[in-house]
Amino acid sequence: WKKLILAHHWPVTVCKMSANDCQDPPMYWTIHGLWPDKAEDCNRTWHFNVTEIKDIMSDMRHYWPDVLHSSLNRTHFWKHEWDKHGTCAATLEVLNSQKKYFGKALELYQHVDLNSCLLKAGIKPSSSYYEMTAIKEALTRFYGVTPKIQCLPPEEDEKAQTIGQIEFCFTKELQLRNCTSLKGGSNPMKAHLKLGTEELSVCNDTLPTYYPSEVQ
Repeated sequence: WKKLILAHHWPVTVCKMSANDCQDPPMYWTIHGLWPDKAEDCNRTWHFNVTEIKDIMSDMRHYWPDVLHSSLNRTHFWKHEWDKHGTCAATLEVLNSQKKYFGKALELYQHVDLNSCLLKAGIKPSSSYYEMTAIKEALTRFYGVTPKIQCLPPEEDEKAQTIGQIEFCFTKELQLRNCTSLKGGSNPMKAHLKLGTEELSVCNDTLPTYYPSEVQ
């Protein structure tokens, strides 16, 4: 693999997407995962052990909650992320244990600080629409790199897409880099984003964009 993707998702949109027991989704961007771009399930014998991350548990619950399953004791989401992505990221020395992998993801999340960047740009959850180009420009200006922004496409009677996920890409040295994706190229991460029946796709620059403050 060549790059790491730090995916943030917007809990309100995630809750809109699928049959789940979402209750009171957090009103801030949370971590979806830290993913090597071209590798999955690299070591099926390296099992997730929640005791290895007990020191960072309160941060994990706050910043990396299982949005779809509200009860706090669920560690299934973290296990899934470790099995699928963490075991592959572990080829890097800075990510070569569960404590390092989850801890470093939390560090990168704090470093990117997406929530305050959007607020500083005047982009906050609202019932009115945003232009996707304005969101993109604000993020690119702030970070100096282009993130990948994904939306739920409009439903049949809607005209607006709904922002759902923002991915930042990092080099193996953990420096921010552009998330360039070739148009029409295959996207190995696409299947990962299918929640319930609907799925996220790269946002359309021309559609009005909804950044919802409550689950509709």
